[in-house]
Amino acid sequence: MKQCTHADALPAPEPVPLGETCPECLRDGTHPVQLRLCLTCGHVGCCDTSPSRHASEHHKESGHPVMRSFEPGESWRWCFVDHVLV
Repeated sequence: MKQCTHADALPAPEPVPLGETCPECLRDGTHPVQLRLCLTCGHVGCCDTSPSRHASEHHKESGHPVMRSFEPGESWRWCFVDHVLV
């Protein structure tokens, strides 16, 4: 089973969220479907179900590998590089 090779390098404690919602969606006037928190820098972006997929775009632009759900009651993490739940 494939494992994430990036989780051990994440900052502790995890970064403070830079906002309460996706700033790119606010800028563009779109509605984020689900939110994700970058565990490297604290960027909040919308998921791949949202029209613009800003969390994935953040990964592509920054190279930051792991994000977690920023939805109430959810704590799962995803590694964009290894394509696995962490």
